[in-house]
Amino acid sequence: MADATTAPPGMMNPAAQTSERIPPRRLFAFLIMVFGMFMSILDIQVVSASLSEIQAGLSASSSEVSWVQTSYLIAEVIAIPLSGFLSRAFGTRLLFAISASGFTIASFFCGFASSIEQMILWRAIQGFLGAGMIPTVFASAYTVFPREKFYIVGPIIGLVATLAPTIGPTVGGYITDLMSWHWLFFINIVPGIGITIGVLALVDFDEPNFALLEHFDWWGLLFMAGFLGSLEYVLEEGPQYEWLQDTSVATCAAVGTISAIAFFWRVLTAKEPIVDIRTFSDRNFGIGCLISFCIGIGLYGLTYMYPRYLAEVRGYSALMIGETMFVSGITMFFTAPIVGRLMLKVDLRYIIAIGLCIFALGSYQMTWITRDYDFYELLVPQILRGIGMMFAMVPTNTIALGTLAPERVKNASGLFNLTRNLGGAVGLAVINQVLNQRTDLHIVRLQERVNWGNATATETLNMFTQRLQGMGDAALMAMKQLSQIVHRQAVVMGYGDAFFMLTIFYFSLSLLVMLLDKPAASAAGGEAAH
Repeated sequence: MADATTAPPGMMNPAAQTSERIPPRRLFAFLIMVFGMFMSILDIQVVSASLSEIQAGLSASSSEVSWVQTSYLIAEVIAIPLSGFLSRAFGTRLLFAISASGFTIASFFCGFASSIEQMILWRAIQGFLGAGMIPTVFASAYTVFPREKFYIVGPIIGLVATLAPTIGPTVGGYITDLMSWHWLFFINIVPGIGITIGVLALVDFDEPNFALLEHFDWWGLLFMAGFLGSLEYVLEEGPQYEWLQDTSVATCAAVGTISAIAFFWRVLTAKEPIVDIRTFSDRNFGIGCLISFCIGIGLYGLTYMYPRYLAEVRGYSALMIGETMFVSGITMFFTAPIVGRLMLKVDLRYIIAIGLCIFALGSYQMTWITRDYDFYELLVPQILRGIGMMFAMVPTNTIALGTLAPERVKNASGLFNLTRNLGGAVGLAVINQVLNQRTDLHIVRLQERVNWGNATATETLNMFTQRLQGMGDAALMAMKQLSQIVHRQAVVMGYGDAFFMLTIFYFSLSLLVMLLDKPAASAAGGEAAH
């Protein structure tokens, strides 16, 4: 009979093997938290397909209604890095319950808002309070569960983080079409109450440390809010207002620069910094955050580009856009478990590289876009987008957070999620700028070619003129129609250029993966003995 010194690793510690099983109560509590995170991320995009209905309902201008989304994003981007400190002070159970209940109450008041000012206020509160749920789930996934189970919990949070913003327009379109825009917010109330009660009853992952609140860095919070809030505003509003040529954008850029300098000085000198940015010195975490930032560009960028193309060029309603966009969501859902299994057998770095290349391939197929692209033409690119996003996102989460020491994960989770959201903000700003500039360029070039010496243009103009005879100034109306065709073609060509830019970007990004250190087998979900 083998003794303890000669027994194989699998026989040495039966108690350890038992401890590696996930207790049902703990798994159920975690799934409740995941659903809360899903609601919080979903609410970023759920209003995007229904802004025109909200604008009409609240008698708001187009510039005012855009703040329904912007206020949420600015508040969320400030709260996400703050969650690391608060999670250590309040504990997972209390912080998550406060976030879920506050998010639910704010949703209730959003639904009953009678003016655009009320809506913007409650959306900001909703974003700030709900943001605490996102990094808390990531931190719990990589601290509560054994590293041998990361291949299970990793795909769950990766799926939610990518699926929620992708299907946001779909869900929003259906709800608004079936009921009214108010239900975009009322739909959160019952699940929010259930999540709050479930977390208070079941979560026992850690203990609070209220003594930390005595060292809360208010100056650090002020500087961080000024830095991140101003940055988000500049990225949101800059493309449509010619960047620094607009007074408010230039002012926010100045405030953001000063706040950034003060913030980095504060977090490097404070006794108990509000955010520990020294975590970026860990190579895998730092590069993982950079990849997460770049993934955010594609995740939020394409969730913006596809609906905008379908509305602007194809004239789709919110519901039709949602039905078309649902393909990527379904693909992500079925890809998640496959990624989890691959993580047991394949180097995580290779999975990320393959995912980025698949994503780039999906974007490349869209470089040939025409005004006739419909559901079936978008089908394969959207499937590739869904597969690529899951292959890239899930292993990146595990490499960045799953290889850190457990005591560093809570703070790191806030920073990691912040990079993805900032990537989305930067991506939207760059994509808007590219679409605007390239569309203007193509309009000029097409107008140079559409002249009396162009036989096709002349023939088309004559055909329009004949068709419009007896309807007023037929020649003027024909010229207007031809001009609209030229403008629409320029817009479509602008989309093709933006997709080509993303293609080059993600093929290049796949090379960055090789800078990562190879993670230990346990981080991927395998056994250390492997």
